[in-house]
Amino acid sequence: MTTTDGSTDWRELREFAAVDLTQSFVLSWEVVSETLMVDVDLQLAPQHPFYEKPRPAQRVCIRPAVIEFPYCERITSDKVAGSTSPVTVAGQLGLGAIEGFRRLADGRNEFRGEFGVVIIDAERPLLRLKGP
Repeated sequence: MTTTDGSTDWRELREFAAVDLTQSFVLSWEVVSETLMVDVDLQLAPQHPFYEKPRPAQRVCIRPAVIEFPYCERITSDKVAGSTSPVTVAGQLGLGAIEGFRRLADGRNEFRGEFGVVIIDAERPLLRLKGP
């Protein structure tokens, strides 16, 4: 479902089916070969194919993952000023809980969270779970 401003909320993107970004956490940001790599602890819903029953000390299924943004041309943040280099900006971005993500009408991507508002000029995101 597209909103009135033409953006698409993460819940409507197939890449994020059966995950809860608002219960997930950004651990790092890094640009590698023109791809922004966002390292996250990701909460999986029971419908996700890689969901595992949480251990007794845990209440939810959290898995390490990477959200990749291929062909990243530019990153801007409300908390990082001055640089136009994606590598430099990524190195200065903060960490923390994710509040939301959406694909904007113009094709850019917007992350919101404890780290501020980050606009990523790149292709559609890819979600890759890490490890077994």
